[in-house]
Amino acid sequence: MRWQFGRKSSNVEDRRGMGRSGAVVGGGIGTIVLAIIVTLLGGDPSIILDQVTGADPDTDPAQVAPAPPADDETAQFVSVILGYTEDTWSEIFRESGSKYVPPKLVLFSGVVESDCGVARSAMGPFYCPLDQKVYIDTSFFQDMESELGAPGDFAQAYVIAHEVGHHVQNLQGILGQVQKMQQQVGEAEANQLSVRLELQADCFAGVWGNRTEQAQKILEQGDVEEALNAATAIGDDRLQKRAGGQVVPDSFTHGSSAQRVRWFTQGMKTGDPNQCNTFDDQNL
Repeated sequence: MRWQFGRKSSNVEDRRGMGRSGAVVGGGIGTIVLAIIVTLLGGDPSIILDQVTGADPDTDPAQVAPAPPADDETAQFVSVILGYTEDTWSEIFRESGSKYVPPKLVLFSGVVESDCGVARSAMGPFYCPLDQKVYIDTSFFQDMESELGAPGDFAQAYVIAHEVGHHVQNLQGILGQVQKMQQQVGEAEANQLSVRLELQADCFAGVWGNRTEQAQKILEQGDVEEALNAATAIGDDRLQKRAGGQVVPDSFTHGSSAQRVRWFTQGMKTGDPNQCNTFDDQNL
């Protein structure tokens, strides 16, 4: 991926080494998903996150974080990718006659405090709609390669673009609509709505890839395959198999590997966010 000469976003907070300390008590991707569902249902996700992390709710939040250092290549990569998302989504919003308000992106190590509660790196990257920030422990990128078998800089860019996709959903009011729908259904139906939300964020990530390639010519040979490999690796069915458990579709919250590949590809091929309506598609 050609990113080295891209514009660096100024919306990056470097909280690495500034957050809470303590041993990891538990957690996982399922926990942060549960916390986000609690948020969408109108509850306080900190109840979930603080119970999992064993955090002290009276601890003061981290001080104002600086921008990442110029000699940190991973942090600079994240800043450039965020800059690309800002440029791309600003243009898409302009086309529809509206204004894009970009999210902040917080780099942290180990543990971080957000308006959605306290989270640990084991939970993976996440978006908090309450403070409109994306949170990433960059060690997750190493885990993608070593634990999930999903290496590559465009795979990492896909992860960032997916979380920004949730911010786009928030700006468009989609998160609020999902909240209302989830309040009226049972657990299995609420999970299905979560799947549709995540697959749309995958599609938005593909839209970002398409439009940024058109504007900036960032792609190199094999980049798209890296993203597709990552989408496959983090499908609910693949993760459940890796955990040694039974694949239970009713428990899916992000979608199967095939679904995640399909919807990222949809966005990547079309470059059109209007083609990302997973909520009206009867055959995900």
